[in-house]
Amino acid sequence: MAQPTATAARTAATTDEVRHIALQDAVNVRDLGGYRTDRGRQVRHGRVFRADALSGLTERDVSKLSGLRLRTVVDFRLPQEVGRDGADRLPEGVTVTSRPVDDLGLYARTTEVIGSKDPAAQEAALGGGRAERMMRSIYRTFVTDADSRRQFAAVVRDVAHAKGTPLLYHCTSGKDRTGWMSYLLLRAVGVPARAAERDFLLSNTFRREADREVREGLRESGYMRDPDLLIPLQEVRAGYLEAALEQVEEDYGSLRGYLTDGLGLDRRTLALLRARLLR
Repeated sequence: MAQPTATAARTAATTDEVRHIALQDAVNVRDLGGYRTDRGRQVRHGRVFRADALSGLTERDVSKLSGLRLRTVVDFRLPQEVGRDGADRLPEGVTVTSRPVDDLGLYARTTEVIGSKDPAAQEAALGGGRAERMMRSIYRTFVTDADSRRQFAAVVRDVAHAKGTPLLYHCTSGKDRTGWMSYLLLRAVGVPARAAERDFLLSNTFRREADREVREGLRESGYMRDPDLLIPLQEVRAGYLEAALEQVEEDYGSLRGYLTDGLGLDRRTLALLRARLLR
């Protein structure tokens, strides 16, 4: 399996490939359509959407989402995240399905260490490459954790069996759990690894300003002397995706093996997925 490289991060995505949906209170909402497969087909627009948290949407945002004709939204957030940020604000008639994916306690630990206002404790928890190592560990659990695999598999089935209506899935930042889910869907229908990785890394483009504002707010409020310690947690990196793919190789031999043996997806489901998403 080809491993991700930093080159993809520098590759500009074309307008045809990436359709960013600009909202006032969610910055990483995208249509997964537009990417070309290795056989020359194209992922349909308007079938699958990926997003960050939707709990703070304005009325204008909700109105804009209504134009997507969504009927189902899948929420990967943990109960603690929903408790902090609130439930999704969505157009009337949209059903939310909770499929929480574990983060190895990262949310709770990060909240605690920021709340301590202790620079030494924050450096001890996040500095010296520790934040990057935590992120790599989380990505590996997307492969090793049975509950996480069940949740990702359920979304693939949701998409494959959708009755002509679009589906949106999201987490808090729309980059890790959502990013892995998007990578899997694109690769499962034949989008080359380089293009799927590019989609994964685009979260950095769309989240950059919002993440900078979070860090600046923590500095100004006195919660963190060095909020740049959070950058490895806020960003997606090729190395994080690589950690998951290395685990895939180790446990299943290939991404196809992960889809069929790890997620339990049969040929019929994968064929339905291709029929649903490709034109």
